[in-house]
Amino acid sequence: MRIDILTVVPELLRSPLNESILKRAQEKGLVEIVVHNLHDYAHDKRKTTDDYPFGGEAGMVMKPEPVFELVEKLQAERRYDEIVYTSPDGVRYDQHEANRLSTLENIIVLCGHYKGIDHRIREHLITREISIGDYVLTGGELAACVIADSVVRLLPGQPAGAARLHAAGRIPRLARPRRAAVGQLRRDRGMAGRTVVGAHPTAAPRPAGR
Repeated sequence: MRIDILTVVPELLRSPLNESILKRAQEKGLVEIVVHNLHDYAHDKRKTTDDYPFGGEAGMVMKPEPVFELVEKLQAERRYDEIVYTSPDGVRYDQHEANRLSTLENIIVLCGHYKGIDHRIREHLITREISIGDYVLTGGELAACVIADSVVRLLPGQPAGAARLHAAGRIPRLARPRRAAVGQLRRDRGMAGRTVVGAHPTAAPRPAGR
């Protein structure tokens, strides 16, 4: 799988996309995540990626030229199954959508910024708009990280426990050891009859002596 993320602030993405499960999946060759700086596709002296909207409305809008140039360049190299725009107007992101995206081969994620994007981008390029919740963020970079993380953990070759996380539901879990010291307290009260990690009904019994 390949995920291309288009952004005007690539620095926001470097750390979360290169740690934990996302890092290991890339090292195993399960996924390729490429972050593109839209400023590299703006050709004026100031590398401008935004402009004032027509009509005198307040705020700035992402210009279409850098986005079109980059998307068309990527599409000339490979076929993309979905071009996602992170937007508060999009469909609410949930596990069902993450499952669907995990079955695709190549995805582009355009991170919204400023007041939004030029409508021509939505009209001619975007195939899916996704919102991670009813609140406003500075940009779509955090939403892109949420999408990447939730999709990559479902890919074949990832730890089976991660892929089954949603199916397991809200079963209460307690970590080993059974006696856990927290400061001077011994938090072993209430353990009798409680579910410990690996002991819920769907888990195989642990071998004796381990």
